[in-house]
Parts: sequence; C-alpha cells; structure tokens
Amino acid sequence: MDRAEFVVRFGGVFEHSPFIAERAFDAGFIAEPLSAVDVHDGMAAMFRTASADERLGVLRAHPDLAGKLAIAGDLTEDSRNEQAGAGLDRLSPDEYQHFVTLNAAYTEKFGFPFIVAVKGLSKDDILAAFEKRIDNSREQELDTACLQVEKIARLRLESLLPENS
Repeated sequence: MDRAEFVVRFGGVFEHSPFIAERAFDAGFIAEPLSAVDVHDGMAAMFRTASADERLGVLRAHPDLAGKLAIAGDLTEDSRNEQAGAGLDRLSPDEYQHFVTLNAAYTEKFGFPFIVAVKGLSKDDILAAFEKRIDNSREQELDTACLQVEKIARLRLESLLPENS
C-alpha cells in the first residue's frame, strides 16, 4: 500500500487529522501485512510526538457527544456509529439537555470537547464519566482526553483491520 492509499484508508482514524497517518507512514512505522496493533502503535507514536497545539487540534476535531453535529447528521460515519452504539441518538429531551449543559460547561472549562471511547458504554456510563471528569484539572483532562483519543483510534483500527488485530 502506498502513502496516498494509506492516508485515504486510515487518515480519519484520529478524527479529521490525516497528518497523523501521513507522519506514521513517512516515519516508516507502516509495513505490510497491516495489523491493527502495529498501525495503532505507529500512529499513536506520531500523536504523542505532535506539538501541544497539534494534539489540541486533534482533541478539538472531535464532536460533542449528542451535540449539534449529531442532531444535524453531520458527524463522521465512525462518530455517528459510535454514538449510536451507546444510545446517544435516542436520548429523551431531558437527557439531551443534560448532555448539552455538560458539553458547554466542559468545553468552557477545558477548551476542547469531552472525549470518551463510547464503545461498550451506555449513556449512563458516559454521563457518570462526564460528571466525574469535569472536576479534573486541565492537565489531568488533557492527559485523559489524549488517552481516550488513542483508545478510539485503536477501536477504529480494529474495525478496519479485524483479521489482523
């Protein structure tokens, strides 16, 4: 697989941040046969060595959970499927308002949206994590959000490369 093909196939694994895939390929981290573990290791290494501003940009590329993009149908296919799998597309009006309120408070406090790997979580699990993490310091939350971004990327890669996970 050449660089262009790799970036087309895996450039969205880190939400709207194809530079991660480009750098992993350019650094020689990508070799066939591709496996989810190896591709993730290479891409995560590039995410970790990105500048603070670049990592913040990756965090800010993530949509709010159950937010305006979800309502408008403007999520990436991966984000839409992940949020639907957690039931975030079936919130009651009160639940939706609770998410909107938490999203706004979180983003105001930290400067990026709340990020959690929702696969396998229920809306109640997500709300509990939201309510717990909003009390973190900005440094704690940057670290946690970056770990969650890497987890989301791993889950996406396992879906794209299930035979070689």
